[in-house]
Amino acid sequence: ITREFVSQIKEVIGPTQDIPAPDMNTNATVMGWIMDEYSKYYGFSPAVVTGKPLQLFGSPGREEATGRGVMYTLEEALKDQGKTLKGQRVAVQGFGNVGSNAARLIAEQGAKIVAVADHISGVTNPDGLDVAALIEHVDINHTVDGFSGGDAFDKDAIIIWDADILIPAAIEDVIHKDNAGEIRATIIVEGANGPTTPEADDILVKRGIVVIPDILANAGGVTVSYFEWAQNMQHYRWELERVNGELARIMRRSYAAVRDIAQEKNVDLRTAAFVLAIRRVGQAALARRHLREEVKL
Repeated sequence: ITREFVSQIKEVIGPTQDIPAPDMNTNATVMGWIMDEYSKYYGFSPAVVTGKPLQLFGSPGREEATGRGVMYTLEEALKDQGKTLKGQRVAVQGFGNVGSNAARLIAEQGAKIVAVADHISGVTNPDGLDVAALIEHVDINHTVDGFSGGDAFDKDAIIIWDADILIPAAIEDVIHKDNAGEIRATIIVEGANGPTTPEADDILVKRGIVVIPDILANAGGVTVSYFEWAQNMQHYRWELERVNGELARIMRRSYAAVRDIAQEKNVDLRTAAFVLAIRRVGQAALARRHLREEVKL
């Protein structure tokens, strides 16, 4: 199916056109198929797709990049409050690529992952789950259900779990007007795309809950996809340390830019992120003379 799909879209993708990357229900293997099939038509073209296996010219660090970006932005938000990850109680909704890597990396910095839920069940341990053991369990069973290192609970309760930090890392619209008023976390880091509805956003802002928006928090994946594309175009692979170092620099800088606008305009981080994005698009359009005057935001 993937190869036939590539044969149908091959004219609209390419190393200097539209470059796919993995998301839900796809993985590095599927990205490798895309590269291989496209190359049959246009010759060796590793830069046509990102998120590929290392053996097929993928980038070190791409697999965990989105979760790592979540960690970096969370660290910056906590720093603004005079805190660190050490001792923070974290609830994670979704335990796929983003959720599992974010949980592992955050736990390595001293946080306690007190609850995790997937599409079937939830598991909790107030002393902190053994994330490595939970990842191993999920690799075998494809769900957190049945994990012996914690107590089971109804998966839907994860959003209002008693935790300092909530990381929705699965699907969209899981935070809505009916549960936003009950959320107990003081920081929400959107590892998923669109997990918060506009109505819920208004409630969270009024309650003073810090939301690090998806457009910022989960940008680590697409950032390292860019790194992979650059490596493929240069035919030169970076070391993992360089990938992670560049990712940290970009994510921390991006958070600071959004935070500064939020403070300047007295708006929430999502609004500030949109302001920054529109400013940059406007500046590019002005430089190309697609606009006659600068956009004032």
